[in-house]
Amino acid sequence: MAGSSFGTIFQISTWGESHGAALGVVVDGCPAGLPLEAADIQAYLDRRKPGSSAITTQRRETDQVELLSGIFDGRTTGTPISMMIRNTSQRSADYGNLADCYRPGHADYTFDAKYGFRDYRGGGRSSGRETAGRVAGGAVAAKLLREFGITLAAYTTAIGPVEIDRSRFDLQTARMTPTGMPDPDASAAAEAYLEDCMRHYDSAGGVIECVIDGVPAGLGDPVFEKLDANLSKALMSIGAVKAVEIGDGTAVAVRQGSQNNDPFHMEAGQVVKTSNHAGGILGGISDASPIVLRAYVKPTPSIFSPQRTVNRQGEDIELSIKGRHDPVIVPRAVVVVETMAALTIADALLLNASARLDNLQKIYGR
Repeated sequence: MAGSSFGTIFQISTWGESHGAALGVVVDGCPAGLPLEAADIQAYLDRRKPGSSAITTQRRETDQVELLSGIFDGRTTGTPISMMIRNTSQRSADYGNLADCYRPGHADYTFDAKYGFRDYRGGGRSSGRETAGRVAGGAVAAKLLREFGITLAAYTTAIGPVEIDRSRFDLQTARMTPTGMPDPDASAAAEAYLEDCMRHYDSAGGVIECVIDGVPAGLGDPVFEKLDANLSKALMSIGAVKAVEIGDGTAVAVRQGSQNNDPFHMEAGQVVKTSNHAGGILGGISDASPIVLRAYVKPTPSIFSPQRTVNRQGEDIELSIKGRHDPVIVPRAVVVVETMAALTIADALLLNASARLDNLQKIYGR
């Protein structure tokens, strides 16, 4: 299978299936000497793991990371970093009735059309559980970025019709609410909305925002490797994401240039912008303002309500999906958005080192 690797210099390759023995990731291109231990990775995996609240699947996975290579004496060696997360709570029998039918909203039909064969237990490689490997790899990228003062923060801004009130924004709250919302009142309203969805055997979608601070000006390229294009690709590679915005996103389409342009001015000897409608990227290149991303996540396709579909024999059937499923994907996807953004910025940072002759002269002492 092609398409399991992401990045150019800082590259990850994820492996494994949702109902296999384990899944994981190989990180290549991380510079030697970065302080790194399992706890750095585990903190991110704990934000993603299932069974942590009433609005996530009650599949109880410990998601304990095992570092297999690339670390010595608490530092990266510059060689590939291999990490494994064992699957411990599979219930493959829950999927027995799905072997010959296509679940609406899932990749069952398209996977079958491509390969003529599929692992129907939880979706195999198409499962959201694959993102555990991405999160582990992205945790390494985030640790590298902190060495340069670059930080990322993702959180939920909407679930269904419930949106946060930014006047009540508190990032620490987002790490404590089961919805990932930085507004406790909105979180409570979203939880009530999700309870109603569950009572009606339905699900909900939502919006995740990610803000990246400390990115220097100059990362990215002006044509096919634009930073905003690569960030969009990173977020769109997450299975449930159906749209991505950068900066003010679709709102810019109804504005005039005088309303949308970000004026420049000098501040403490630095070029800065008065506003940030562009979301920190101009012409595909970072401008040193905060980079602002939003990912729009679809409702969980696995719902208990009966749905019309077809089977592999070409017969129309009615399907009721069993098993343990999230009524909303958004809260657990917050850290996936954050780490995919971290991978993209880390790769862009390393790629940019060779963009100018004076950078190379500093490295090689000329």
